[in-house]
Amino acid sequence: MTEGSLCVNVGCGSTPTAGWRNLDNSPTVLLARAPALAGLAMRAGALGKYQRSFVEAVQRSGIRWANGARHIPVPDGGARVVYSSHMIEHLDPAAARRFLDEVRRVLRPGGIARIVAPDLMRLARAYVDRGDADRFVDATLLAADPPVGLRGRLRLATLGPRGHAWMYDSVSLVALLRDRGFTDARALPPGITGIPDPGALDLHERADESIFVEGTRA
Repeated sequence: MTEGSLCVNVGCGSTPTAGWRNLDNSPTVLLARAPALAGLAMRAGALGKYQRSFVEAVQRSGIRWANGARHIPVPDGGARVVYSSHMIEHLDPAAARRFLDEVRRVLRPGGIARIVAPDLMRLARAYVDRGDADRFVDATLLAADPPVGLRGRLRLATLGPRGHAWMYDSVSLVALLRDRGFTDARALPPGITGIPDPGALDLHERADESIFVEGTRA
């Protein structure tokens, strides 16, 4: 692999991108590296269908554990693309800024960041149409019930917290990328990208609920 040619998927979850370096900070990634413990969690009913598929994806695809919000294990300028889907909304605003600074660090000049997030505007429009406040707040995942019982606590331990810390529409996410020094930041329709040769990257990932924003490392 030539210098600066790496493609990185940060926060890949159970859907890694073939041929890319796939990173996730879920405890499930660590659990998958300990088959005996993973088996125990399954027998205890701590792992639902998603968690089981996540364990299998880690073992099959070589997903690496990394807290990409703090440090992406790639040298300065070592990547041509950084992709992150449905991760940034789990970070508070200060952490989101640090994450994008880290993305910018690992990208080579001209490299592209593609960030996918839940679309707050879509949720707001649905609220205006339906007038259902409870459904709107629940859909934002900005508030979550605490885990209940042993099974709930085990799921929290194996998957990590799933609530959102912040929400974006396309305008605010583009503005955030521009604020962190990305040029040509713009929102794109699903399936459209400025990434040359995106390979196996899913350009429609969660298109029915998402915004897609790209920016270039100057």
